[in-house]
Amino acid sequence: MQVPPARRSNRERSDTTRQALLGAARALFVARGYAETATPDIVAAAGVTRGALYHHFEDKAALFRAVVAAEFEAVAADIAAAAPAAMDPVAALKSGGAAFLAAMQAEGRTRLLLLDAPAVLGRAGVDELDEARGGLNELQLGVEAAIAAGRFPVVPARPLALLLSSAFDRAALAVADGEAPATMQTVIEAVIDGLAADRTDPAGTVRL
Repeated sequence: MQVPPARRSNRERSDTTRQALLGAARALFVARGYAETATPDIVAAAGVTRGALYHHFEDKAALFRAVVAAEFEAVAADIAAAAPAAMDPVAALKSGGAAFLAAMQAEGRTRLLLLDAPAVLGRAGVDELDEARGGLNELQLGVEAAIAAGRFPVVPARPLALLLSSAFDRAALAVADGEAPATMQTVIEAVIDGLAADRTDPAGTVRL
């Protein structure tokens, strides 16, 4: 006796539709850029109706924001896996930086996160997503750990994290333009080592 397949729940169908839209949109945004991607093309590529798109997303900008958020989450997951909390904080920052550069080499990711996202969402919008979903929060936690352990100068953690994040982003752009990832990683590690340089004078006090 043949058993009929179980019917998918409304939630499962909804999740499948949303993922189809995100996947189709990502591919088109990478191939054409945000401005040249039209919602009818996304709907056709996803194999869903126009109504389905607007059920899940208010407009193309909201869909793009969701694509960017998913990319940030993927990057953050790779960083977190490479730099567990138990690791030495300076080593963790180096390992996390290497994981970031590797993650950013996923097809189209550098363009999506570092070029198109600021143009579409604005700098503040990108920073908000990066801090909530992406590697910026992981980086700030790493900086705070290095400061707390006495490995970094006692400075405000968030501004330092933002400066390091800008350096990492610039490194990713350089890699996308053909620079060797190992070269950029060497430079990143030199910057981190510079921050972690011995700050103890002969009298045994810590220099800030």
